[in-house]
Amino acid sequence: MSDKKVRVRFAPSPTGGLHLGGVRTVLFNYLFARHHNGEFILRIEDTDQNRFVEGAEQYIIDCLSWCGLNPDEGPNVGGPYAPYRQSERKLLYKQYAEQLVKDGYAYYAFDTSEDLEQKRTEVPNFRYDHSNRLSMNNSLSLSTEEVDRLIQSGTSHVVRIRMPEDETLSFTDMIRGAVSFETSQVDDKVLLKADGMPTYHLAVVVDDYLMKITHAFRGEEWLPSAPVHLLLWEYLGWKEEMPQWAHLPLILKPDGNGKLSKRDGDRLGFPVYAMNWTDPKTGDLTKGFRELGFLPEAFVNMLALLGWNDGTEQEIFSLEELIQKFSIDRVSKAGAKFDFEKAKWFNAEWIKQTPNNELLNLINPLLQEKGVSSTPIDVNKVISLVKDRLVFLNDFWEQASFFFVPPQEYDLPSVKPKWTDAKTNFFNSLTAVLDSKNQIDALDFEAKFKQLAEQQNLKIGEVMLPFRIMLVGGKFGPQVFEIAALLGVAETKSRIIKALEAFTA
Repeated sequence: MSDKKVRVRFAPSPTGGLHLGGVRTVLFNYLFARHHNGEFILRIEDTDQNRFVEGAEQYIIDCLSWCGLNPDEGPNVGGPYAPYRQSERKLLYKQYAEQLVKDGYAYYAFDTSEDLEQKRTEVPNFRYDHSNRLSMNNSLSLSTEEVDRLIQSGTSHVVRIRMPEDETLSFTDMIRGAVSFETSQVDDKVLLKADGMPTYHLAVVVDDYLMKITHAFRGEEWLPSAPVHLLLWEYLGWKEEMPQWAHLPLILKPDGNGKLSKRDGDRLGFPVYAMNWTDPKTGDLTKGFRELGFLPEAFVNMLALLGWNDGTEQEIFSLEELIQKFSIDRVSKAGAKFDFEKAKWFNAEWIKQTPNNELLNLINPLLQEKGVSSTPIDVNKVISLVKDRLVFLNDFWEQASFFFVPPQEYDLPSVKPKWTDAKTNFFNSLTAVLDSKNQIDALDFEAKFKQLAEQQNLKIGEVMLPFRIMLVGGKFGPQVFEIAALLGVAETKSRIIKALEAFTA
């Protein structure tokens, strides 16, 4: 590590939902910055106006906020290197593109889209590069006078980098070690588009330099772009200021064959976006982890272990522990298979250890959605009884709805075939026991229940299951006497009487 203050950035394009791979890139940036007391910057790369989607920038900001990974600088919070949207920095890039042309490292290309399309039909796998650039319509093949005339007349053109021939470029990746490229294998990428907007290649280098970025973490799919970026850092005279790079491993499909995509999630029935995303053009909804009922702590914990570990058997980490333990040299080179069952396990574990009052704040909206605006039941106690049974927060209603709404149906096949008058008498006697109580103590009521069964020569198992079904509707739920204690005397008695009618009909 150098003595410079660590500055890292996440630079997404606002083109749609935020894939969990993108959130993991945010997370690794964030953890690295916090571990080194550095700064985390959000920069919006919105130079491709054709792919710009309304609302996507705010969605990205909301996703980061939900995860607790808030930037120190960005379009929503400002900072000393504003603006943080590339579309608002357009004039900056042009001057650097012009400088590259002037220094002979780039050139103007006047080829029309029709010219290029024609070349692609004539030449299989056509690449605009050292082998054909002099036969194309650009400032290398045209006279200075002609180039000046075309520019003065406003002829549409782009600026392309002039990739050198037969050079080997190398850099040291923080994850992969030494990486080398042959320049002859790389085409002359466009740096500045005809509309004056930069491409990713130019913008990322200029902005990383101007924003004093010290470390750049990005997905391994960007490795093929590295030679262009290496040269731009050199050609612009900033080589000594180039950030250290780390190309993160892919998040793979569950079977390990290829990069995880939204289609895989649709096909296999799990989300791949952090939060729900509605496409403003089509209205299509793509579900997210948050809306499925994931806690942000579980989501972040799960993502951290996709490609990183601390070298121990520990699996449950708070964000503070991750910050303390994170080290880039523990990030794997190999892709990490996404396992939704494991993701669910993380969520269940985090629900178990989250304080009830925190869960209450998350569950209250779910109750209101179900029409439960107020209830005599202590919801905190309900949470205590069912939290070990929850995989998702949204499971709460399925596991606990009977506390708020009496069962409308009963699992009669589990009761009626073995129903007897003796059991009817038992439950009538039980209601009489309740008449003598102001409240139900679970342990005391269980003792009375067993004592009554023994007095009436009934095995406890013969009446325990019917009692549960009376209160709950089926063969599920927490300890039945705890349920009765929470429901209270009047509600427990009412449910017994109503169920007896159904059991004896």
